[in-house]
Amino acid sequence: MSDEVEAGHVRVRLDLSYDGSEFSGWAKQAGGRRTVQGEIEDALRTVTRSRETYELTVAGRTDAGVHARGQVAHVDLPREVWAEHHQKLLKRLAGRLPRDVRVWALREAPSGFNARFSAVWRRYAYRVTDNPGGVDPLLRGHVLWHDWPLDVDAMNEAARGLMGEHDFAAYCKKREGATTIRTLQELSLVRGDDGIITATVRADAFCHNMVRSLIGALLFVGDGHRPAEWPGKVLAAGVRDSAVHVVRPHGLTLEEVGYPADDLLAARSKEARNKRSLPSAGCC
Repeated sequence: MSDEVEAGHVRVRLDLSYDGSEFSGWAKQAGGRRTVQGEIEDALRTVTRSRETYELTVAGRTDAGVHARGQVAHVDLPREVWAEHHQKLLKRLAGRLPRDVRVWALREAPSGFNARFSAVWRRYAYRVTDNPGGVDPLLRGHVLWHDWPLDVDAMNEAARGLMGEHDFAAYCKKREGATTIRTLQELSLVRGDDGIITATVRADAFCHNMVRSLIGALLFVGDGHRPAEWPGKVLAAGVRDSAVHVVRPHGLTLEEVGYPADDLLAARSKEARNKRSLPSAGCC
């Protein structure tokens, strides 16, 4: 599969953010459900006065209710459309898009760029509070309330046993033909001065429900229902454990997507398309 842009077209990178509360996820869906992709594509078609819908490719397809601060997408536009509209496109999109989604930057992408396959990591944050009084009403759409006291040190101890490249089948919702092998590069939790615990989760990629399942397991450790080694044992078992809850989506935000240097984009895109397997254990 090639990342060559069709002749007469320009690949444009979009940096964007959205409040996922009222969206049925990123991806367009049948039945008229409201999605981030649908809103942006409709706005783009309107402001460029095009009959054609220009389809977006995104770095990470977020689920219903999940937010994004640092989402990245790309779109291939006819060169004449880009030439005519690019100087005013950002402001026109701001006037056309609903208030819960914003495009912050539009620029011609370097050769070999693919918003999804060129990415080398995605960084999410999950926010939770164990305040006995609940969540600040002004933050209720972005912070989960856990009604048991949480031991952040115990959660970090458990997180260390999940780091590295593993088959995360135990923490993912299986999708036909998709691998569940991922490299978890960072999983750490910090309690802020306001009492909110922020979990930072960074990996080369994530499978469906992976972050929310990992957080669900760590919460069970933090509130004392499970020992620190339990999440690692679940991982090693390689099957879904009914005790691992997929926490609610509103505490999750895609914060940032990382890309390599421009001259490495095409190679990374090719590498990311290869289905991975873990190295087999030796005989000895």
